[in-house]
Amino acid sequence: MNVFDILGPVMIGPSSSHTAGAARIGGVARALLAAEPVRADIRLHGSFAKTYKGHGTDKALIAGILGMAPDDERIRHAPELAAAAGLAVTIGTVELDDAHPNTARIALTDAAGRTVTLQGASVGGGNILITAVNGMEVQITGQYTTLIVLHRDAPGTIAAVTDLLAAHGVNICNFRLARQEKGGEAVMTIEMDGRFDPALNRQVEALPNILSSTMLQPI
Repeated sequence: MNVFDILGPVMIGPSSSHTAGAARIGGVARALLAAEPVRADIRLHGSFAKTYKGHGTDKALIAGILGMAPDDERIRHAPELAAAAGLAVTIGTVELDDAHPNTARIALTDAAGRTVTLQGASVGGGNILITAVNGMEVQITGQYTTLIVLHRDAPGTIAAVTDLLAAHGVNICNFRLARQEKGGEAVMTIEMDGRFDPALNRQVEALPNILSSTMLQPI
C-alpha cells in the first residue's frame, strides 16, 4: 500500500473522493479533448448527485476541466473562472445502472465543434477509474502513463501500435480494447511502466488508421 493511500492526496478540501477525485476526472476529460473546451455538460450519479454542492464536487469537476490540479487554491472559484474563460457549463443528475456511487459523466466541446465524452468514478482517496470514453468501455486508473488511442477497427492496427512501443522499450502493464462495431471506431487503452516523451504519442498518432492518440501522465 502506498503511504498516500493512507494519508490521502494533497488537495483543496473537503473530501478526497468528492473533491480531489472529481478534479482528476475533469482533468482527464480535458486531456482527451486536447483543446480548450467552450462547453461542458456534466451529469452526476449517486452520492455525487446528492452531495455535490456541499462537497464542492461541481467546482472540482469544473476546475479539472479548466486544467487545475486537486491542490489548486482556485478550485473554490472555478465556476466564476469558467465563465470568465468563455466555458459554458451545465450540471444535472443522471441515474446509471451498475455505476459507482461517485460517478460523473462529462461531455466537452471545443470551438471547432469536436466533442469527447467520458464516464468516470472517484473510488476513494483521490483515486479514479475512467470507465467509458465516447461510449466505449475502458479502464483507466490514472496511476500509470496511459495511451488512449482512438482508431479504426482495421487489421494490423493494434500490432502497429504495440510494435512501435516495443521498439521504444515500452513495457505494457495493462492493455484493453473496445469497439463500437466491426470495422467501426475502436479504442485502445494502454497503461505503461515509466514516463515517456510526448514525441512517442505523436508517432503513434501518425500511424495508419489512428484517429487520435492522447498520452495521460500519472495523476
